[in-house]
Amino acid sequence: MDKQQILDTLQAHEVPYELHEHTPVYTMEEMHALGLPGDEQVAKNLFLRDDKKRNYYLITVQGDQPVDLKQLRDLLQSRRLSFASEEDLQTYLGLQKGAVTPLGMLEDRPHRVQFFLDERFRGQRIGMHPGVNTATVFLQADDLMRMLSELGCDPHWLNLKPTA
Repeated sequence: MDKQQILDTLQAHEVPYELHEHTPVYTMEEMHALGLPGDEQVAKNLFLRDDKKRNYYLITVQGDQPVDLKQLRDLLQSRRLSFASEEDLQTYLGLQKGAVTPLGMLEDRPHRVQFFLDERFRGQRIGMHPGVNTATVFLQADDLMRMLSELGCDPHWLNLKPTA
């Protein structure tokens, strides 16, 4: 899905959002350097797979949240986890490196990827790319989860313990 299709889907599912266009960003550091209002609400996304390449996961956490893959593996009851390839990212979510987003789940019609959103976003706004790294949308995390459920995604809240 392109940016406009994603925005149209948000509108069709009555998800209010605020869109900010900006220069391309590839890291959380570059994202913070933009100085967008609500910068602290911008999410970090990890596209992971198990060691047998049987299960794929999109994990979305607060931008400054460290993630321990061993802890995550235990929470997901998964085999050993590692980052999926750029090729898998394109195949499964239709996304390019630097533009990973929960909105990529809209592309996963066969529902091959399991989506988990950090519990800290419950009842909060969340910022994410709309499929491209030249814009950021802010919306309510609960609206995102509702929309993904309506589309058959079966999203899950995830309670990650802070790591040292």
